[in-house]
Amino acid sequence: MTKKPTPAFSIEVGAPCAAWGRACPGAAALAEEAARQALLRAADRTVAPAACVVLGITLGEDGEQQRLNRIYRGTDAPTNILAFPAADWGRPPPAGAPLLLGDIVLAFETIAREAAEQHKNLGDHLRHLVVHGVLHLLGCDHESAAAAAAMEAREIEILAALGVPDPYRDTM
Repeated sequence: MTKKPTPAFSIEVGAPCAAWGRACPGAAALAEEAARQALLRAADRTVAPAACVVLGITLGEDGEQQRLNRIYRGTDAPTNILAFPAADWGRPPPAGAPLLLGDIVLAFETIAREAAEQHKNLGDHLRHLVVHGVLHLLGCDHESAAAAAAMEAREIEILAALGVPDPYRDTM
């Protein structure tokens, strides 16, 4: 049996919001590992086996997130995460070219507030939202009940591999 080659990943994490480092030491490393696991476990049917996948993650703050949400979604309020896809699944990149998956932007204040309200560890909540964002970039959504259930199941599976408890248990 031939083993399928593992795709190469280039995951760049920027942290312009210093509060991430103070409240969640190692936040950038947590985000990168969550993205890597999501790509390894969820990209099996989406990403060509030998593709180099490029992903950007920004650990930002509510003010910038509100600005982006207003510009790109028409909602003048901060939100926990925004995913900006770059890949065109109808036109895969040429052989040997990297797959530019897209960018995920996370808002510190909103995510910290949610974690506190839901009695979750901030690092675990960060990892959950990164996994959620990567799944969106891979084409998953939660527009219907069936799609939401499928996406949540994938999130739970990926997070379990990271040692993160089921984020949906006792929060709904």
